[in-house]
Order: sequence, then C-alpha cells, then structure tokens
Amino acid sequence: MAATALFASYNVHKCVGTDRRFDPGRIAAVIAEIDPDVIALQEADRRFGDRRGLLDLAALREATGLEPVPVANGHMGHGWHGNLLLFRGGGARQVRQVTLPGLEPRGALMADLALAQGAVRVLGVHLGLLRRSRLLQVGSLLGHAAETTDLPTVLMGDMNEWRRERRSALSGFAAGFGPVGAGVPSFPAYFPVLALDRMIARPAGVLGQVETHDSPLARRASDHLPIKARITLG
Repeated sequence: MAATALFASYNVHKCVGTDRRFDPGRIAAVIAEIDPDVIALQEADRRFGDRRGLLDLAALREATGLEPVPVANGHMGHGWHGNLLLFRGGGARQVRQVTLPGLEPRGALMADLALAQGAVRVLGVHLGLLRRSRLLQVGSLLGHAAETTDLPTVLMGDMNEWRRERRSALSGFAAGFGPVGAGVPSFPAYFPVLALDRMIARPAGVLGQVETHDSPLARRASDHLPIKARITLG
C-alpha cells in the first residue's frame, strides 16, 4: 500500500545565520519545525581543520527522532564533504560516500533507506560553484543513482545552479529523472529569488509539490531556506 514520507533539504551555512550569529540550536529548531522523515543537510561540518561537526546530533535525535546515516570520514565531521543524511525509523544500508569531480573538493552521500513508508534510495548533494564542474558532477551522480537498484530514488541538495532550461547544468539529470522543473526560490533566505536548492525523484509521479519552509526562524537561521516535498513510497 502506498504511503507518503516528507523529505527535505537544507543548506545550514555552517550554522551561521543571516544575522551572522553562529547558532546550531536555531538550525535544530528549524528542522523540528519541518518534522521530516528524511532530510539532507549541506555545510553541516567545518570545512577546514578537524572538520568538526557543528550540530548536537544527540539532542536532535531526542527532539525529532532523526538518526544520521553512518559515515567513515576519517575526521570529526558528521558527514561527507559537509553532506549529512538524517532519517526517522527503519535502517540504512549500502551507504556510499561519493567523491564528485571538479576543481573544488565536493561530495555526495548516498544510502538505501528502509523507512516505515517503504524503501528508497536517497542522494544528498552539494554541487560546485563552477558550471563546468557541475556538468561533470551531474554525470557522476546519474551513474550512482542508477547503480543496481529499482528503488524509488530521490536526489536533493544545494545545486548552486541559477540558470534555467537548456543553459542549466541540471538539465543533464533529465536522462535519468525526466524533465527537471524550474524549482522554488530558496536563496537568499531573507528575500529568496534563486532556486539553488532542488529536489528531483524517479519514477515519475512519486514527487509531490516542492515548497520552501518559510518561517521567521528559518529566515534567520541560515542564508538558505529549506525545501520540502512529500514522496510516495511503498
């Protein structure tokens, strides 16, 4: 029997808000507002030094029931190149830490999740700032998304792409996911005009309407607004 699960994606900007305050507690509170079944975070770790994770995952688990997908990253970060996947209930298997091509160090985190609503493959991504790098990264992600599975697949994250239609590097995803829509503006959080944060899914019809989570707290907690949508599973 089909059921829906709420998916979300959120670039937390290393927990620094639009008021330039570092406040991980606000990020946790925004996630609690969304109340997702699965959420992909970007910039959840420091980028340099010990790359320490910035959130209190134990407190977040207590407040929301969300568990992190386990990663082996060799440092003190929560995720992989700042990407963190959190999910509620069930289990994670076939976790893959993907290194993406391009001039900047970028990565993606992929996992097959067994949720109460059904099984799903999820990729949390943060694409590069350069268009040439994004084109290479889209091709790499298509290969990983299709790897030995017939599960519904959701790919979400900060795509760093503001161009539309044929000029958009994201148009390459059409080969594996079908047409990629215009998205919803999520950046900058205080006056969103650019659809940098995106969510795509296959097969056709499983992805519900994508919306921003626009609350007074979300407008302060990060320079991106979260996006969210219901995915039909089962």
